[in-house]
Amino acid sequence: MKFKNALLSLAPLSLPMLAAIAADKIAPQQELAEVVITATREPELLKETPASIGVITSESLKLTAPAHPQQILTQIPGVGVSVTNGEGHTTAIRQPFTTSPLYLFLEDGIGVRPTGFFNHNSLYELNIPMAGGIEVTRGPGSALYGSDAVGGVINVLTKASGPTPDGSISTEFGSFGWLRGLASISTGDTRFGALHGDVNITHTDGWRDHTAYDRQSGNMRWDWRLNDETRLKTIAGFTSINQQTGANSPLPRDLYRSSPKTNLFTPAYRKVEAFRFSSEYERQFGNGLLSITPYFRNNTMDLNGSYNFSSDPRIEKTESQSYGLLSKWRQDFPDFKRARVIVGVDFENSPGTRREDALNLTKTGTGAYTNYTGFTVGKRVYDYDVTFQSISPYLHTEISPLEKLRITAGARYDSLGYDFQNNLQGRSSINGTNYYGQADSTSKSFQRLSPKIGATYELHKTASLYASYNQGFRIPSESQLFRGGSNTNRTNAQSRADNALLLKPIKADQVEIGIRGKLLGADYSLAAYELVKRDDLVSQKDAATNASFSQNAGKTESRGLELSLGRDLVKTLKLETALSYATHEYKEWKGKDASGNAFDYAGNQMAAAPHFMGNTRLTWTPTTAVSAQFEWVRIGGYFLQDSNTGSTVGVDKGTAKTNGYDLFNFRTSYALCRSASIFGRVMNIADKRYADSASISSNTAVYAPGLPRTFYAGLEVKW
Repeated sequence: MKFKNALLSLAPLSLPMLAAIAADKIAPQQELAEVVITATREPELLKETPASIGVITSESLKLTAPAHPQQILTQIPGVGVSVTNGEGHTTAIRQPFTTSPLYLFLEDGIGVRPTGFFNHNSLYELNIPMAGGIEVTRGPGSALYGSDAVGGVINVLTKASGPTPDGSISTEFGSFGWLRGLASISTGDTRFGALHGDVNITHTDGWRDHTAYDRQSGNMRWDWRLNDETRLKTIAGFTSINQQTGANSPLPRDLYRSSPKTNLFTPAYRKVEAFRFSSEYERQFGNGLLSITPYFRNNTMDLNGSYNFSSDPRIEKTESQSYGLLSKWRQDFPDFKRARVIVGVDFENSPGTRREDALNLTKTGTGAYTNYTGFTVGKRVYDYDVTFQSISPYLHTEISPLEKLRITAGARYDSLGYDFQNNLQGRSSINGTNYYGQADSTSKSFQRLSPKIGATYELHKTASLYASYNQGFRIPSESQLFRGGSNTNRTNAQSRADNALLLKPIKADQVEIGIRGKLLGADYSLAAYELVKRDDLVSQKDAATNASFSQNAGKTESRGLELSLGRDLVKTLKLETALSYATHEYKEWKGKDASGNAFDYAGNQMAAAPHFMGNTRLTWTPTTAVSAQFEWVRIGGYFLQDSNTGSTVGVDKGTAKTNGYDLFNFRTSYALCRSASIFGRVMNIADKRYADSASISSNTAVYAPGLPRTFYAGLEVKW
């Protein structure tokens, strides 16, 4: 698909905005002064940052009051989030919807989980509704970020205390047993700094059978300026999650249409605990700045994953701890073309464990109609200790050879590795008719040098161009390397385990060009990119057993356009839209699956990769006490499988492709007085039946029904 056609596909939603701009008289514009921190871990002007970074403010978070990351992150162009259960999710940023570790999830610049222990649901460990803001970098990150920063970086910013003491309590209730309480308190500036704390307690019965969800989260941030040159920022966060989960329990088409509350995976569950602590020390030395940030993490998960039920049912218990240090020196040369040099090195040591016990499931029905009703625990099939270690020096430079031209260049060298200790005896374990190939105790290491270069050019004080070339990569996770998969044949199971140890890192190259600014009263940004991945790690299914296994798969290419626009139509009415059009194609991928069937997917579109994604919002604020917002969300269609074919009946009758969906949401708030306000939301106003995700299971198209019409209402008291 040529970019010309892609631009035409954006037109239906962007034309109303462009018409509104054209109808307005040219007015004086303000200089672009928005500041972002993700690229270099400290404030920088967005107009001098050669990257596509979307910003969600604390005000937007407050109005949106997201019950799930999907409800806020899609406000950024090119960002898609799909619901699994509770606050679980899969993400699509310049990539198909995937569970693969192609993204970095950060809290104030520090990874939520270790690189080797990625979990695609990691955003639920963060207290997103109470964040101070969110920044999303689309595509590979800057030289300050290494493995996993391929599709993008999501940096959730903590909330700091204001100058004076304050606090708030919010209670809300909603459909399907939804209850949420949020509480915040700030000390204001004191002799010993400023302290801010948040608490989030949430419960829902779930709108589908056996999908209840509970979370308790707490956050604390302490900012202390010791003197004019020295400051300390300390952050602690804790989250506990207990949920029934059916991976959104996908259903065959007839059940999806007639009985969407049905959950065929009722024994599934997920229990998560996460703790994070960091303390950032900054000291100014003239034009130099020293930053040292030690951190600690602990992540545990007890998981009975429904996605294993049809092939390899197991209870997984994992735990990892992290001891890390981020250190950097920034030196400015204001008298030499505003030059800046940042040198740094990141260290991490993350010991972890994995224990997996096979399950014997009780069930009725067959194929995609199988209803799982209970289980007993079988033999232990994986039991190992693994330590992830990394040391990553980097260099980031900036210079302005011309007043309006800013050039950025940098490189990062990552040395990463695993020390693996298998606690099971023998080369394979068995449960029933399934064999589990085992890896011998070993070590694996990976090295990668990733260069980055970019430039911004100020066309006018209200507009700037940017272009960049970035390399990204990501290493296989510990579960991909050391848990190679199962098979009903002992030799095949061991062959898979041996092959898993040979997996290579994904290599990614991205070229990007964009423009952003203010024009005729509108904020806008437009970006075009091409992201090529080599040795892409893809999940392939064994047609005989439904078991998934990973393999490096040639070459893929993602190309797209991303557009955001925002404009006040009148003083009290603002229109905002975030649109993207992308293609995700296999350029090289041929071979044989585990059943011996040959395939060649070159030229095919990748599965679960919608071409079009859009989010348009109309916000009305007639007074400072009243706000209302109407939202339209559009997710385009996509193929259910990489073959782009199928004899199954899809949503659009006769193909293995969905049609996508359109959703409409409404939010409002009203201040009763200075210290109290009421608010409400209606999600999926039209009560539309739609598939939040779709795939193929047992040669049958299955659909995970999305949230029906849902009401929320609440009261907030501030002091």
